[in-house]
Amino acid sequence: MKILTRLSLAAFLAATTAIPVTAVHAANVEVEHWYTSSSEAAALAVVKKAVEDKGVHWRDAPVAGGGGDAAMTALRARVQAGDPPGSVQLLGLAIADWAQTGALMSLDDVAAKENWDAVIPKELQAFSKYDGHYVAAPLDMHRSNWVWINTKLMEQVGGKAPENFEQLIELGKKFKAAGIVPLAIGGQPWQQGVVFDSAVLAVGGPDFYRKAFVDLDPKALGSDTMVKAFDQLRELRGLVDTDFTNRDWNLAAAMVTQGKAGMQIIGDWAKGEFSSAGLTPGKDITCISYPGTQGDVVFLTNQFAMFKGSKSDKDAQETFASVLMDPKVEAQYSVIKGNIPARTDASVPGIDACGQKSIDDRKEALAKGGFMPSMTFNHAAPPAVVGAYLDVVTHFFNSDMSSKDAAAQLVDAVANAQ
Repeated sequence: MKILTRLSLAAFLAATTAIPVTAVHAANVEVEHWYTSSSEAAALAVVKKAVEDKGVHWRDAPVAGGGGDAAMTALRARVQAGDPPGSVQLLGLAIADWAQTGALMSLDDVAAKENWDAVIPKELQAFSKYDGHYVAAPLDMHRSNWVWINTKLMEQVGGKAPENFEQLIELGKKFKAAGIVPLAIGGQPWQQGVVFDSAVLAVGGPDFYRKAFVDLDPKALGSDTMVKAFDQLRELRGLVDTDFTNRDWNLAAAMVTQGKAGMQIIGDWAKGEFSSAGLTPGKDITCISYPGTQGDVVFLTNQFAMFKGSKSDKDAQETFASVLMDPKVEAQYSVIKGNIPARTDASVPGIDACGQKSIDDRKEALAKGGFMPSMTFNHAAPPAVVGAYLDVVTHFFNSDMSSKDAAAQLVDAVANAQ
């Protein structure tokens, strides 16, 4: 996907040469992000404090919206106006899209000095680097193929942690019979995409997931296996309440913490919301891999890229990048946010049982080839393809379309988006 037209890119580059970045507001860094939920804001406060302890002023530029779509719209407008933020939270292949325009600052000097190559998994480096050069610093690694269950409610209805998909549906029916919303979800396409990513991995396994979502193989996209994944999504749709349409992900998580819903299928960022509500993940909230994906990981990594031509000081931008990769900062941030550190050498004292499972599962998945990039969050495919993918998934979720028709539409949508 082309983020900037040639005309707007020319205007941007002209602006970057006209404004000497070190002459305006030295020793400050503006940070655009979408971390506005309670747990996200608390986690980011750890990073902010560490940055300011280095003598750099943090200029906060939050843009609400859990999937980051609103933040990307705001970013494009600012870049086209010649006023980019100093640093921006980015996901997956969107980093390469921005790097291709020449808008991102090199972080090679910081990376070489701190030996990032030795501590960042190569699967995450693939997003941190463009054309062999570091252009972003990873702060975390999230796993999205989780199911979160209110333990008290599960025991109340006589259920147990599901070991397969049939047991997951059966637990949902028990919740429904007891007057409890079985599955909390929101109407945003990315929330439904997270569920479908997991279903595809569960039904097809890592090799199929890679063929469908990384290779974008039309035979895989339109296969009987993909039809079965849509079948799972249809069954899960039957467990959702009627008021889900305008619900953000953290409000869905609140339904689980407040005992209004039994389950949520979403990434481990929800764990931060559970913890901030006073519930212990692994105890009060039961965590399991989406059935059929035990030992496999669908991952995404939040990274921050530094933009050229901003009003932030270049030294401050490099300091910010260094702080993001500080193992103690990543560890403290992870305990609050719910993820695990991007660095494989960062120890996380006090991490909960679900977080430790994520660390263990990452090690297993990396070793056996089950470490899969998130489709929904632009890690498996470019943003234009992901948009087409989510259009099909959310249309299926909100209609009576057959699974076979959905798979056929997916083939066409992906082909047209490339």
